[in-house]
Amino acid sequence: MDEKTAELRDLFVDATGSETVTERQDADRGTLVDRDDEAADEEVRDLVAAMRERYGFSTPLGDDAYALVARGRFEENDEAIAAALRDGLEGGGDEFGPDDIDAATVRKARLDLHLVRESDREVHTSEETGAAGPPFAYADLKRLTAAGNSIVECAEELDAPPDVIARYAAVARTDIASTRANDRFRDAFRDLLTDADIEGSLASDAREDGLREATEDIETDVSL
Repeated sequence: MDEKTAELRDLFVDATGSETVTERQDADRGTLVDRDDEAADEEVRDLVAAMRERYGFSTPLGDDAYALVARGRFEENDEAIAAALRDGLEGGGDEFGPDDIDAATVRKARLDLHLVRESDREVHTSEETGAAGPPFAYADLKRLTAAGNSIVECAEELDAPPDVIARYAAVARTDIASTRANDRFRDAFRDLLTDADIEGSLASDAREDGLREATEDIETDVSL
C-alpha cells in the first residue's frame, strides 16, 4: 500500500471510527486535528446523504465510504480509492466484504455522486473494439441518451458494441443528471474538497453556499 492509499485509508478509519463501510455509521466520529477539515468532512457526509435520498445509489457502500470516494476523486484514481476502502474494511459482514470492492465499484459510486472525470468521457477503442480510432463521439452518445434511446438503440445508431456503449452511457446519464441539477452537487463537492488555496471567509462562504444550493429544492424529475 503506497503512501497516498494509506492516507485515504486513514481518512476513512478516522472519519468513521469503525471498520465497516457497507452501512451508515452510527458510532462517534473520529476527531480530526483541524476544525475546518472536520466541518468539511461532516458537510461532505451530509451531501452524500442528501444525494442518496434524492437519487438512490448503485453500490452497497455506506455513506462514509461514499464520502471517501468523493474525497479521493480529487486526489487519487479509482484503483487507489478501492485499495484504501479494502484496507479499511477489516472484517465486514458476510454479504459484502473487501473482495467486493474494486475500481469498478468505486467508479459506480463516483458516478452516483456526479463526479465525472474528463477521462471518463474519452472514448478508447483500440483496446475495447480493435478499431483504429474512436468509433463514435461521446457527444453523440450523450445526445442519443438524453433523447431516451436504449443501449441497444445507441449501439445500432453509433455502430459500436453494446458493452462499450453501456460503459460510456453510464457517464452520459451522470452528466445529464448533473446538468439537470445545475451541477450543484458536483460543484458543492469541489468547493468543499478543493479550496485549499481559498483563505478565511471565502472558504467558509464557498462551503456554505455549495451545500445550501445542492440541498435546496431543485427539479426532482431526473429519470432518464
